[in-house]
Amino acid sequence: MHNSSQHQAGPEWSESPEDQPITTILFLCTGNSCRSQMAEGWARHFFDHKFTIYSAGIETHGLNPNAVLVMSESGIDISTQKSQHIDEFEEMSLDLIVTVCGHAHENCPVLFQESPVIHRGFPDPPKLAADESDAERKLGHYRDVRDMIKSYVETQLIVDLESAIK
Repeated sequence: MHNSSQHQAGPEWSESPEDQPITTILFLCTGNSCRSQMAEGWARHFFDHKFTIYSAGIETHGLNPNAVLVMSESGIDISTQKSQHIDEFEEMSLDLIVTVCGHAHENCPVLFQESPVIHRGFPDPPKLAADESDAERKLGHYRDVRDMIKSYVETQLIVDLESAIK
């Protein structure tokens, strides 16, 4: 049964998974602790039935607890996701790499020359919240970025994927 409120992929994707190879998307940031984790959570929420979705970092910093908290406020549980290093995906065929921070985009490893890379930069919540003394104001920065990432994943990710595989 298809939910018409979810976004339709382009004509390249049929409703039957056995008709097509599995499409693999990787969200990449510096530490795989916040933005890429949020993007993975949203992508799994919207497209888990269509794509294999991962996130990784050029380094691994562990999950940011504020990212976990604000995602849970939206009903998305990322608490079991792992902070992974990009090297773990070295042997994998990736259909699209989405860099979500400038540092990752500038330093995307050359070992992924065969994979299309699209940069969609988002502000760094820990950096934005660093000067805030009020906990609620700190979380406000995380919520803002969470919502920006949700909007991107929900409305633009399919477009980026389609343009990357043409």
